[in-house]
Amino acid sequence: MDKRTKLLVGAGAAIAVVAVGTGVGVAASGDDDTPLQGDRHDRATAAALEETGGGTVLETEVGDGGAAYSVEIRTDGGRVVEVQLDQRFQVIGSEADDDGPNGEETGVESGDSDD
Repeated sequence: MDKRTKLLVGAGAAIAVVAVGTGVGVAASGDDDTPLQGDRHDRATAAALEETGGGTVLETEVGDGGAAYSVEIRTDGGRVVEVQLDQRFQVIGSEADDDGPNGEETGVESGDSDD
């Protein structure tokens, strides 16, 4: 291999290393929540709203925290609740959540209250 070919191969390898490292960094640090769409969105939000007794859907996502689906709802009383659902859209858990979509603070106190 001549000197020029070695230089080009080395440069190509360096670019590949940087590209892979950048991709891993973006994947590890970015918000990769996938919102629900279509029928899955409709079924998940209906189940979550039934669980909370109504409210406003703030966010939906696929596969959050071990659940197949997750729906974040602001109840009519002002609390934010995250409802976790299995693949059959059955509620498997819910918890007070004091962060809004994409982890932004909403200023709502977490904890249960009598709504």
